[in-house]
Amino acid sequence: MLTVIPTPIGNLQDITLRALEALRAADVIAAEDTRHSGILLHHHGISKPMISFHEHNETGKTASLVEEIAQGRKVALITDAGMPGISDPGFRLVRACRERDLPVTVLPGPSAVVTALAGSGLPSDSFYFGGFLPVKSGQRRNELEAATTREETSIYFESPYRLAKSLGVLAEVAPDASVCVARELSKKFEEYRRGKPADLAAHYDAHPPKGEITLLISTK
Repeated sequence: MLTVIPTPIGNLQDITLRALEALRAADVIAAEDTRHSGILLHHHGISKPMISFHEHNETGKTASLVEEIAQGRKVALITDAGMPGISDPGFRLVRACRERDLPVTVLPGPSAVVTALAGSGLPSDSFYFGGFLPVKSGQRRNELEAATTREETSIYFESPYRLAKSLGVLAEVAPDASVCVARELSKKFEEYRRGKPADLAAHYDAHPPKGEITLLISTK
């Protein structure tokens, strides 16, 4: 069986009892970064064989993991934070298991996307999640322009090093948009900062941000 297990997005206590039970029951844990995940497992007193499973080896490792699952072994899939397969490795392994009718179960749990939306105060009846904003400036501008044409709230992950520039682009294409920057969710320095694009761009130009950032945009 493959068990897809979401892990905390910051606070190590934000893991479910069911997730801990599944990790303890696994024969092997496929982790995006074994060193990073080792901290979480050690914190909860779990010691299991781990293999690395990340974007650079996902294609190659999928076949061998599928064979283990086909032989009856219990494989747990985790990433550094949040739900595997959502802007993280995982969907190829799930797809391969589905194609062979192998058992897959997905546990509910932490998600930066839903957490940020719930805490933003922006419309939450429907939303669009675009993953990480493109690195290239032209593609990033196109994506941000598209966000301003949607009825639903748009949500992206963004690098702290590009946040001010992205907000500057938003100030040009949609100066009256409502924007929320959700930073370091569930951690000690968690921050939700709302405002117009130009004001937020000026703030983060003067105060360069650190940590994990989720950017939310609404034109409603």
